[in-house]
Amino acid sequence: MDDLSVLIWILGTGIAMAGLGLVGGVSLLLGDRLFHRLLLPFVAFSAGSLMGGAFLHMLPAAAEEMGTGAAVYLWVLAGFALFFALEQFMHWHHCHRESSACQAPVTYLLLVANALHKLVGGMAVAGSFLIDTRLGLTIWTAAVAHEIPHELGDFAVMVHGGWTRWRALLLRVVSGMAFPVGGVLVYAVSLQGNTRALVPFAAGNFIYIAASDLIPEVNRHRSLRSSVLHFSCFALGVGLLLALRLAGDIHGH
Repeated sequence: MDDLSVLIWILGTGIAMAGLGLVGGVSLLLGDRLFHRLLLPFVAFSAGSLMGGAFLHMLPAAAEEMGTGAAVYLWVLAGFALFFALEQFMHWHHCHRESSACQAPVTYLLLVANALHKLVGGMAVAGSFLIDTRLGLTIWTAAVAHEIPHELGDFAVMVHGGWTRWRALLLRVVSGMAFPVGGVLVYAVSLQGNTRALVPFAAGNFIYIAASDLIPEVNRHRSLRSSVLHFSCFALGVGLLLALRLAGDIHGH
């Protein structure tokens, strides 16, 4: 695929990802009880899709491009460590888990954290597109599965912190534009050098988000019924990414 086609894919999927900031508005159509009932199963599904994307698509692609030496896994650790550092710095967990602390200053931090998160995500997806279009689309799909519950939750936090609904929606979209910006930056750098390390780096991001942010949220609910439901949704997320991998293998042959 020529360079212009790759750039179009990167820009198109990046703008679509930024548009997901509008998803928060869906929560306005749902009652609080239904919203909270749907959110955690979706969080479990997104955790499974992120794990599936990292282990079934990104790491195999990275091994093909870079070999099976230590470099691949060092980049995975670097991606994991960066998101750990970002989360510590921005107090991400504090805002999500202690709603009483989510006043206006913290909602601004949430926007900054979202922009940084989107910037790195856009770079990761662009790096995947530079390797293969199908890989890029798969990784983008896994990222979307994560971003939907993320956007819903953050929108609720911002409204709770005193923002108007329309202002919260607008600024979520604006901060989300960091995603296509990250993609274009990677595309520009790729014209001058090698960006293949971004794929295992992004795999580390995905593993951190799933293991540190999403799964602990789901595990806070101890009833047998909830546990079965959440694990089933997690397995469904992994299964979707496995199906995409198998379909890609068949198509490739």
